[in-house]
Amino acid sequence: MSPAASNPTRSPAAPLQGVRVLDLGQYIAGPGAAMVLGELGADVVKVEPLAGDQARHIGRYGESMVNAHNRGKRSIALDLKSEAGREIALRLIADSDVVIQNLRPGVVEKLGIGPAEVRARHPRVIYLSISGFGSNTPSAERPGYDIAAQAESGLMSVTGEPDGLPQKVGVPVVDAAAAHLGAQAVLAALYGRERSGVGETLEVSLLETALHLQGATWCEYLAGGPEPTRIGNGQPHNAPAADVVATRDGHIVLSAYAEDHWRRFCRAIGREALASDPRFCSNARRVAHRSELRAVLSDCLSAYSTEECVELLSRHQIVVGAVRRYRDVLAGADLAASGILVDAASPDGRSYRALGLPYRLGDAPRAAPAAAPTCGADSIALLSEAGYSEADIAALRDNRVIA
Repeated sequence: MSPAASNPTRSPAAPLQGVRVLDLGQYIAGPGAAMVLGELGADVVKVEPLAGDQARHIGRYGESMVNAHNRGKRSIALDLKSEAGREIALRLIADSDVVIQNLRPGVVEKLGIGPAEVRARHPRVIYLSISGFGSNTPSAERPGYDIAAQAESGLMSVTGEPDGLPQKVGVPVVDAAAAHLGAQAVLAALYGRERSGVGETLEVSLLETALHLQGATWCEYLAGGPEPTRIGNGQPHNAPAADVVATRDGHIVLSAYAEDHWRRFCRAIGREALASDPRFCSNARRVAHRSELRAVLSDCLSAYSTEECVELLSRHQIVVGAVRRYRDVLAGADLAASGILVDAASPDGRSYRALGLPYRLGDAPRAAPAAAPTCGADSIALLSEAGYSEADIAALRDNRVIA
């Protein structure tokens, strides 16, 4: 593995210390995959156009994308359409273990830094591409965003109320999942390289990621099950399962469809007769009488506050969750105790809170990388590391090859 530049924010226990990652990505999926590797200790260099990652230009949410998925990186801004810019990129690639890109189909190939060209020069490099629809499909040339994958994978067709329009998931869940799956693929390839000495060409598509997220539903359909449809809250074959119930001051979601769970629920709310009610005496009967079941659940729980419901049902080992707003989640004891909130700060005084990795490595402290860099913040330092002289760098700046 190539020697990584010193990074004071890297934990000594970070397993990817010494790994260099070159991030050519924009928006969420590519940068997100690179940042996962960075949080595990890799030195991540973000290569941006002179104007910066496109997410920097789409308003407040775009700024949040940059802050959320680029912490701990160093940024160099290059004109990759110029010969000198491509030469810089190739020098950076030569010192890298991993290259990640999620640019429009065909862009990296036109620039001469696609996976075939890079790995022909550097067989040890692991090259990850994240695409919309996969490089070997009829839709390969189509631009692919999270929302297109949600629509084309069937996910939107099963999300929403039965008599309403198809709906997207409330956050870009496919982009986020592709980032983690891409990082997972890179980790497998790094492990494989330790055995073989050779890198790998990897690809993750948003479409396949969206399909993968629906594994059980697709498995049922492929086995001859009916076409899945929107049912709003709840599950098509179990009840109560993921059912939303109004409380005195909000809502809860609960599941108690296994027969022993249902009987336990009935005891918990003091309505044991419901367990033997002909409408509700088995899961199949509860599914058949779902609307009546929901009315009974509302009648039983509407007098309780949300927190009283959570306490009561949890005490009886019933799966229950309060439907919370972001501000409620932030104020909650579970979030505070988890340690997933980290502080990101940079030498120029910028700081903000963000979410760290959702897992821990033993007793090592959770990684807290520095704030996302401004566009091109590290161009000069990275060019110096790559062997460019002060005069070379001045000429590159004057010729608008770097920013």
